[in-house]
Amino acid sequence: MCELDRVSVGPVEPVAGHDVVRIRADNPGPFTLSGTNTWVVGRDPCWVIDPGPLLDDHLETIARAVAERGGAGGIALTHDHADHAEAVPALRERLGAEVAASRWQGADRSIADGDAVGPLLAIATPGHAPDHLAFVWEGVCFSGDAVLGEGSVFVAPDPGALRGYLAALDRLRELPLDAICPGHGPVVDDPRAKVEQYIAHRLDRERRLVAALDDGLRAHDELLDRVWDDAPPALRGAATVTLAAHLDKLAEEGRLPEGVSRPAFRDLG
Repeated sequence: MCELDRVSVGPVEPVAGHDVVRIRADNPGPFTLSGTNTWVVGRDPCWVIDPGPLLDDHLETIARAVAERGGAGGIALTHDHADHAEAVPALRERLGAEVAASRWQGADRSIADGDAVGPLLAIATPGHAPDHLAFVWEGVCFSGDAVLGEGSVFVAPDPGALRGYLAALDRLRELPLDAICPGHGPVVDDPRAKVEQYIAHRLDRERRLVAALDDGLRAHDELLDRVWDDAPPALRGAATVTLAAHLDKLAEEGRLPEGVSRPAFRDLG
């Protein structure tokens, strides 16, 4: 069983069947869902994945969980967006632990696809951010914002971003996973089905976008209204960013018609 245990002590929530706890930050919102998930993995020593936002109570809870698990072997960062990385300097100082990350400028160690980070294996999962990594440990994937517990993620325009994201999802789908512990939302207890759902969702958006282009739509606002008609107002900006990534993919494949207006990319963090 991979659901979070129903019984937990305060905000520290054990993941049943795995030596992992979730500490959810109090930063709910349209992009963070119920808050950013910080994961504390293993023990003697443990590893912290994504310290999250700089909130005193959140840091205190992480530090207490780490102490109960025999101290920190290190801190691993899936990507450098503030809702995952803002608390890294303060937590590093408090724990005396090194930080491993792909792009975060203050990292003690730069890591990439295939690197071992203590007991964790780093897997490149670009798309949401160029530096995005997932970490795998004993049948659990800590997916950051590559796969969420609910809903979908925005894909940031970058050369090859959407193609890279789909390739990363293919890799995750083939891993022998028992659970996905995402950056936001609940634990996923059927990893393969969730990843297949993510792949199907992205390909369906592409199919609908190509159909809209075949119908003669060229303005990005029109394309957004047609293809992302289910996006609530609070997520329209994220949908616009993802539209740009889809247009990039079609252009890279020689399938984008002339005259399509391109939205300006805004880093939503």
